[in-house]
Amino acid sequence: MRIGIINIEPMINNTAYMQIACYHRARGDTVEWWTPITDHLFDHVYSSSLFTFTDKSEVPRRAICGGTGYDVTSKLSIKIENSDLDYGIYPKCKTTYLWFSRRCIRNCPWCVVPQKEGRIHAVMPANLNPNGNYITVCDNNFFANPRWREAIKSLVRIGQPVDMQGIDIRIITDSQCAALAGLKHFKQLKFAWDDPDDEEAVLAGIKRLKRFVPSYKCMCYVLVGFWHYTVGPTSEVKDLHRIETLRGLGIDPFVMPFDKSELYQRTLARWVNHKPIFKKVPWSEYKQRVNKQEMAGTGWKK
Repeated sequence: MRIGIINIEPMINNTAYMQIACYHRARGDTVEWWTPITDHLFDHVYSSSLFTFTDKSEVPRRAICGGTGYDVTSKLSIKIENSDLDYGIYPKCKTTYLWFSRRCIRNCPWCVVPQKEGRIHAVMPANLNPNGNYITVCDNNFFANPRWREAIKSLVRIGQPVDMQGIDIRIITDSQCAALAGLKHFKQLKFAWDDPDDEEAVLAGIKRLKRFVPSYKCMCYVLVGFWHYTVGPTSEVKDLHRIETLRGLGIDPFVMPFDKSELYQRTLARWVNHKPIFKKVPWSEYKQRVNKQEMAGTGWKK
């Protein structure tokens, strides 16, 4: 059979597509990138999407669709889910995507993981990318995995730099901080301060981590726009408090807008995440500049 996969999110190396390709190629099928012109050549067509806002207008009706961009409850078949990753469809990919656990112990109201995956459990990591030079650890909550020590040993054994995606700073322990310090790191360690009310636990975790890992090696995601005070000065005060607290601790904040269509959220994200602006331009000045552009009709395009 001839299998087509639709690349509607070209900036992403989609691991679902890697599993689909691995499964079908093991069956002797060919797997190729789909285009509207070649649609008639394929026996089956897959479309995977991570984001609801992705344009799906060209996806044919016959496509097998899945991912959180379509339906948060959608799942691959068990046979495909258990397949390795075929990195051959992304020849420029230089990382290996590994999961040592799935799901999470939290039930954050803004997060799709509890609905999609449920409670946490350990899993066997997949194959390594033969062309990879670093590891991306994709666990939602790495240290909530009861087998995290085995996972750390595996990463040490592989020996490549690690891009750690999911650290719950609120529950981190000294032994876990020491384990992180013992790894080679690719870019910064990443954790989150999503709920302003978690300040005490977040700051305690940061203080503990800083005894083992320098501040400049850490980045903290800051969710904005979710809470009931989204619009108005209360939101701005609480958001800026988190951002400036992190800056004062030497931690690199990274704003994650809950709704990118809302002007305040995307403006704040642009200010914080574009580091030359963040380091040199005060928020009040940047906000005033954006507001003037909006009033003149030359501002953000939705």
